[in-house]
Amino acid sequence: MTARGGGDSGGRVATLLAAGFDESYRRFRAIGAAAKTRFEAADWPAVQRAVKERILLEDEQVERTVERVQAELGSSAAEPATWRRARSEYAGLLVGHKQAELAETFFNSVSTRALGRGYARNEFLFATATGTTDDVPSAPPTYRVYRRRGDLAATFERILSDFDWRRPFADLDQDAANLAEAVSSRFGPLQPDLQLHALTSAFYRNKAAYVVGKMLNGADELPFAIAVVHDPNGRLAIDTILLDSTSIDILFSLSRAYFMVDIDVPSSYVQFLRTIMPTKPRSEIYSSVGLQKQGKTIFFRDLVHHLELSDDLFVEAPGARGQVMHVFTLPSYPYVFKLIRGRFGPTKQTTREAVMRKFQIVKEVDRVGRMVDAHEFVDLALPLARFAPVLLEQLAELAPSAFEVERDRLIVKHCYVERRMTPLDLHLKTASVDEVDRVVGEYGDALRELAIANIFPGDLLWRNFGLTRHGRVVCYDYDELEYLTECVFRTIPRAPTPEAELADEPWYGVGSRDVFPEEFATFLLGGSSIRDAFLRHQPELLDAEFWQACQRRVAAGEIVDFYPYPDEIRFPNRFPRRADAGRAESARPARA
Repeated sequence: MTARGGGDSGGRVATLLAAGFDESYRRFRAIGAAAKTRFEAADWPAVQRAVKERILLEDEQVERTVERVQAELGSSAAEPATWRRARSEYAGLLVGHKQAELAETFFNSVSTRALGRGYARNEFLFATATGTTDDVPSAPPTYRVYRRRGDLAATFERILSDFDWRRPFADLDQDAANLAEAVSSRFGPLQPDLQLHALTSAFYRNKAAYVVGKMLNGADELPFAIAVVHDPNGRLAIDTILLDSTSIDILFSLSRAYFMVDIDVPSSYVQFLRTIMPTKPRSEIYSSVGLQKQGKTIFFRDLVHHLELSDDLFVEAPGARGQVMHVFTLPSYPYVFKLIRGRFGPTKQTTREAVMRKFQIVKEVDRVGRMVDAHEFVDLALPLARFAPVLLEQLAELAPSAFEVERDRLIVKHCYVERRMTPLDLHLKTASVDEVDRVVGEYGDALRELAIANIFPGDLLWRNFGLTRHGRVVCYDYDELEYLTECVFRTIPRAPTPEAELADEPWYGVGSRDVFPEEFATFLLGGSSIRDAFLRHQPELLDAEFWQACQRRVAAGEIVDFYPYPDEIRFPNRFPRRADAGRAESARPARA
């Protein structure tokens, strides 16, 4: 972008912000483009480093741009007139810009920090989108069009070959035949004029690449996502193909790490993805490709729009009240708002800063489909009249410093917003015996998968886990979350005397990071159906040796990937099945 408008301070601010955003997106895109090289090289540690680097990128660039503005303009950088002119000048720069909507969000981030104002008090924001990228050409094009010539397998082979991976396929002919057979088995005979549209960049996450697109079969649009992985011999192979919107929606779930993808015009990718995932909000699609700041912006705009169209009240979220967070929700909107309480419960030994660090850890690690992502807001303005009186009383009692009232608005000074789900403790109270068995098994899978990803949730109570709309168990309470390798898993030593065993105080020393897995049974195994299911599916979780073994695997550098589809849909005779894989997913150790 090149600024217009001469040397006035507002025009200069627009110039600096334009340069700052372009630098930010150039670096963002470079990290995404390099995912192809990391995948080809099977450099899995570099994949994990890149995830953390990209998470921190935009905040670093915003801070750098704020410093440039303040250093160059001095006191003018804090004058409202400067930012009023800057916004006008900046909007003019976005005409025809390939990332106009992202550039507006970047302006919002810089202006709020430079002026020391949150969203609630900043009249210079792009509160609604003004730039458009509808007619902006993408280089390379957003997607490629393939017309079936001959058999469908040959078309799939052309699609895969066009990604030009340097590592060869073990048997591309067989992979293409497997894909064609899977499509024919699912949809039956296809039209002679079948077209396949495949997004130009693959989507990279962990140790897999995904080719995403749709088939135009007459009047029908049939989505697909092809999973490309490394086989045990280090060659490429197709693991499976997903052929329905629900499966692809799960693939793009925010309970997983964000994808790495090389995108020139982000809105065009989002528009394409919405045609194959029509129920997934745009905000979540932006976040899933690593543009979580834009996802947050769109979420806020969607929330404002929903508030204008609804009339129900914010109330305390269902479930047991937390000792660290107070949680409220709008029943008509599928999200919860979590505030850090002013005073913590008696059993919680933590600080506000520590809790915020835990949420940052969740952003940076591989969430393996078992931890909920969250938007972090500062100075979130909500209409005061939409808060139930009882909730206002709770906030005044439990988190008085977390909000303030300004005329007709309640300003939440800091909060996290997550997808609402059913608390596991509530679900288990009314679940059938078969459902208890399934959910308790899912819970154990979640703990095992988080463990090998180097995460220990800390507080394992059922109420700290929830059930997603797809029936998966995920963790959503992070105040006691730790890296697994920083915990000390111990077996309770034998009591020296019967009297010692009955004493109120333990007869053994307990360090601040000590964990005694055999104690889990005391607070987890209440009802008989829960106890029976737990002991049938995962008795090893009550044994310190299981956790110590996971620590040894993590310390040895083992990286396990948990693929977001059932083991049974993987193509046969390609990979060995693992006995310790989760029920809903396949887990394979990294191979160099």
